[in-house]
Amino acid sequence: AQVDDLTLIALPTAVNCADLFVRFTLGEWRLRNMTAECSAVACALVEAAVESADPKTSRLITLRLRLTGEYLVVELEAARFTMPPASPDLRTGELQLAGGVKLIWCELPLPTGVNATAVPLPRREKRRSPAAEALGDEPDVDPELIQRILFGLGGSMGGGPR
Repeated sequence: AQVDDLTLIALPTAVNCADLFVRFTLGEWRLRNMTAECSAVACALVEAAVESADPKTSRLITLRLRLTGEYLVVELEAARFTMPPASPDLRTGELQLAGGVKLIWCELPLPTGVNATAVPLPRREKRRSPAAEALGDEPDVDPELIQRILFGLGGSMGGGPR
């Protein structure tokens, strides 16, 4: 399963952060077609956690997206939580964790023919910094020269001062 999570403070701005988190994560997982539904669920859970938060206790909430089997699971951990009304089409649940924290979850079915193992891991492209771009192409470096430098510095090439 792929998992990504975000810890937020139970403030009204957490709802917008949850939306951005869902959009970014599903874009990385190439599940953009699920963004609207997943964002609506995640934002509803975060909004309920914000409204239920007690200023005298921990106001941290954790929003987690998990790919498992045939589902995208939206999870929320919060100290106080009142479950918002859910669609009858979605499987939801609640679990009491240690320390008075609740775990609320909601399963969204993946598109037909897609399962968690078919969703590719995110790939990052190698990018050069703007300063490196300004310098132009990277110079050719002789690997033997690098080995001699590492040896002289006591590096990993079996060297070290003798």
